[in-house]
Amino acid sequence: MRMTTAMKGIALGIAVLGLGMMAGCGGDQKASGEKSYKIGIVQLVEHNALDAANRGFVDGLKARGYEEGKNLTIDRQNAQADQSNLQNIAQRFVSDKVDLICAIATPAAQSVANATKDIPIVGTAITDYVSAKLAQTNEKPGANITGTSDLNPIKEQIDLLIKLYPNAKTIGTIYSSSEVNSEIQIKAMTEYATSKGLKVRAATVSTVNDIPQAAQSLVNDVDVFYEPTDNVISSSIPTLVGVTDAAGKAVICAEPFMVTGGCLATYGIDYYKLGVQTGDMAADILEGKKKPADMSIETARDLTLVISKGNAAKLGLTIPEDVLKDATLVD
Repeated sequence: MRMTTAMKGIALGIAVLGLGMMAGCGGDQKASGEKSYKIGIVQLVEHNALDAANRGFVDGLKARGYEEGKNLTIDRQNAQADQSNLQNIAQRFVSDKVDLICAIATPAAQSVANATKDIPIVGTAITDYVSAKLAQTNEKPGANITGTSDLNPIKEQIDLLIKLYPNAKTIGTIYSSSEVNSEIQIKAMTEYATSKGLKVRAATVSTVNDIPQAAQSLVNDVDVFYEPTDNVISSSIPTLVGVTDAAGKAVICAEPFMVTGGCLATYGIDYYKLGVQTGDMAADILEGKKKPADMSIETARDLTLVISKGNAAKLGLTIPEDVLKDATLVD
């Protein structure tokens, strides 16, 4: 049967209406009917720990069925430790109406949390959500952000330092004055070290360019260094150990990538696994199973003792057998 002009007009109108109804359902809809999601990832700065958390997050989503090129689009952004970049990235995600944001490191989470109260946010590599004003409580965050914490086992790390350097009297530490996560760790470390009869001398930095001078200001007056999961320090470990190694002073650190970067040892977090954990939380949100406001902040499930045998040899340190038996050794 031949279609008249009027009939063609009606058919076209029905088709356009159908498309409009599909668009109104929210998200991108594939021909198969499967929803396609768009996620924004903002990372504060490039360094091994945050990079690993980023990879883990994507793999965690993939394990739950959310895969790039199939039903997932990811907009990856790195702020290069610049606050204005963080703000611009946050606004970009809001303008693009992404379905979810992953914020890697405390300043990144603070920027996106300030930019949107509606888009779900999962954070990772964040020490304390409550102190950073990202959550009301760890058990019930209360807003649009939840995630995983990289709060370190600081007591265990200082106990490790004491085992390796039982005669140490003074610990040196350097951290960024602009990172609340670092301040929290240094406060906790100082309290515990003091309870063990140790003194702590601290120096703060604003950028990586300040590290050599800060290290030189401490290196002759301390027995050993302790470094938290500070993003400025973590991104420039070779700069720090260039000073400390030359003076024969070890650096006990907060996470394994800092050991492979040149520090002596840690009892710390696997950031890749932390990222996978975060991806799993994001999947629950995308599936509508949970809302960030009601999802407890999670901590790392796995901790690892890592020692650099190369750095120990360089420092002339013999690792006690009771420490070696549980350690993963790296060059």
